[in-house]
Amino acid sequence: MNSAVLDTHILAWWLESDTRLSRSQLRYLEKLEDNGGPFVISAVTLWELAKLASAGRITASQPLDIWLREIEAHPMIQVEPLSSRVLAESVQLQGFHKDPADQIIAATAICLGLPLVTSDDRIRKWGGVTVV
Repeated sequence: MNSAVLDTHILAWWLESDTRLSRSQLRYLEKLEDNGGPFVISAVTLWELAKLASAGRITASQPLDIWLREIEAHPMIQVEPLSSRVLAESVQLQGFHKDPADQIIAATAICLGLPLVTSDDRIRKWGGVTVV
C-alpha cells in the first residue's frame, strides 16, 4: 500500500478530521500517512472543493485561492493533472453514473492502478474500480 486516489469528500473529511470517515478508511489513510503517502487527488477535486466552498457547503480555512494552493502544496497530496489518458478513460466507463467529476476521479484511479477511497455508494456499487 503506497498510495490511493481520494474522492473529493474523503479529502475534505481528512483535511477537517471529520468523523464521517469509516474506521477502515481512517485506518487506511493513517497507514498511508505512516508510509509517507502520497494521497493522490485529481485536479478536478480542487475544482469541486472550490465549488463546494463557494456554495457554502464546506468552509475554507482561508481565502479560497490560498486554501486551494495550500492543499496543492501539502506534502501528503499529489495532484494528478487532467491528462488525455484520464479524460479518454472517463468517458468510457461502462455503467458509471453521469457525474463528470466522479467519472474523472474514478478514471484517475483506474489509469494509475490505485484504489479509490470513497463513500459514494454509486461508485462502490459500480465495481469498476477497487474501493476503500
